[in-house]
Amino acid sequence: MNLALTARIGWRYWRSRKANAFASFITFFSVLGIVLGVASLIIVSSVMNGLENQLKTRILGSVPQVIVTPSEPTTDWDAFMQQFKGIEGVNAISPLVQTQAMLQSRNQLAGAQVYGIQPQSSQEFHLLQDKLLQGDVSLLQAGEYGVMLGLELARTLQVGVGDKVRLFSGSGVVYSPMGPVPSQRNFRVIGVFKMGSVVDKALAFVHYADGARLMRKPPSQLHSVRLFLDDPFAAEQVTQTIANSAPELVVQDWQQNYGHLFAAVKMEKRMMSLMLSLIVAVAAFNIVSALVMMVMDKSADIAILKTQGMTTTQVMQIFLVQGMLNALIGLVLGGAIGMLIAPNLNQILTGLGVSLLGPGVTLPVLISQTQIGGIVAGTLIISLLATLYPAIKAASIRPAETLRYE
Repeated sequence: MNLALTARIGWRYWRSRKANAFASFITFFSVLGIVLGVASLIIVSSVMNGLENQLKTRILGSVPQVIVTPSEPTTDWDAFMQQFKGIEGVNAISPLVQTQAMLQSRNQLAGAQVYGIQPQSSQEFHLLQDKLLQGDVSLLQAGEYGVMLGLELARTLQVGVGDKVRLFSGSGVVYSPMGPVPSQRNFRVIGVFKMGSVVDKALAFVHYADGARLMRKPPSQLHSVRLFLDDPFAAEQVTQTIANSAPELVVQDWQQNYGHLFAAVKMEKRMMSLMLSLIVAVAAFNIVSALVMMVMDKSADIAILKTQGMTTTQVMQIFLVQGMLNALIGLVLGGAIGMLIAPNLNQILTGLGVSLLGPGVTLPVLISQTQIGGIVAGTLIISLLATLYPAIKAASIRPAETLRYE
């Protein structure tokens, strides 16, 4: 007796399962459940991956991923920035000043995060140029007091290119007999950008020197730097590396402002995967019922095989083959359906006339081969566990008792 023989017998039993119509009925719906569960897992996880990647690109691509502030402002810009160029994962560095500010137009008032940047930096230039709807990045020059606003922020303030807005900064407060007076200055709107995310309603860019003056800081000094990372999700490791090497520096990353948003997306993705995995689990364990019926139906055959020298392990292998065949069929069909639908999901929804996010808005889809590998492995493990009980029950059959009345 060898594995090839047990596999052959298991295959024959699997093909002959139609002798028991009810067992065939249960098996059919078990396989169908695995198909639907695996396909749903691939499609939903791909959409959730796309959403996470879209947020990563649109939000973390526009806001500072890591900000490093010296204990005291320095005039030796190059020496300070040079110490971060060798850190793994950091691909660019640029000067930065930041402040929370109120922006006042003729008719409206809105709060925003204002970043003072140097647009001649290639990273800063491409960041704004690629997302610009109106205006020109080259107009963002020191002393001109120009400001670039997010699209939703500009709509809230009801302003466009060429209009004036007054910025009030809480970072440059001075105290007078009348009480604290925030720093303020008129800026001219020189551009409107669209990042395609929530930052469009609360983000503004000015020149580094103008931002420093607004905060009543010397523009000749370096107050902080912005690090651009290859992978924004590696911000925590980069922050820890800097903190370990230079504990006197103040290091911040994007998680302090936007970590809750990505944590919510990650939790939602995990919960969706868990719920859909339960579909696969229920379908896989329905195979138990069909296999138990098969064991009862084939008990005499099993007893005869054992009298001819088949071992307990080999009997178990026969029914493991049967159960895993059902799982493999469901897995292959479900994987094929999922891989076919996921990349074409938006076209399919459009063809059906379904718009989940409104007219003109498509679902982001990103297929992860690693996740698909996890789905395949998880389905096979669950199916294997489901077949263990019937296989053990078949192996425990005693030939003498079973064949007594045959």
